[in-house]
Amino acid sequence: MPKHTLSALVEDKPGVLNRVANMFRRRAFNIESIAVGPSETPGLSRMTIVVDGMATAVEQVRKQLDKIIEVVKITEVADPNPVARELALIKVKTTPANRSEIIQLADIFRANIVDVASDSLIVEVTGDRDKVNSLIELYRAFGILELARTGCVALPRGEIKTKGGKVG
Repeated sequence: MPKHTLSALVEDKPGVLNRVANMFRRRAFNIESIAVGPSETPGLSRMTIVVDGMATAVEQVRKQLDKIIEVVKITEVADPNPVARELALIKVKTTPANRSEIIQLADIFRANIVDVASDSLIVEVTGDRDKVNSLIELYRAFGILELARTGCVALPRGEIKTKGGKVG
């Protein structure tokens, strides 16, 4: 099933995330990832939501989101090649014998070592989903002790291309 990325500008108020997530639940849509943070406008947050579904069903969901009072604007990031990134923190088990190999992999993926302990390293990687997944898979051979991911954040390239939505 195709993946769709929705970008919503919402009022920065308690309960908005819950109302948006409940709307997806009521329509039996699985949210693959959801990331929320402050936007360029004070008082508004940007939600990036990645869902699986047919375009017609996703359009219906978008219209339902548009009815939520705190949703100021909802758009589908319809650009075929949007700027989309994830961040992951990966705590990898290390030994004196494999530590340099783990660091070399981080360098190849332009990742950063953000914590060093005697028996582990925490690596921060940012990039598209495939890049993050690839590094995680390579580190599995060493032993991943803990993993945290943000989910996707995305913006269309160049000019804003909107598909419906309220104008705020």
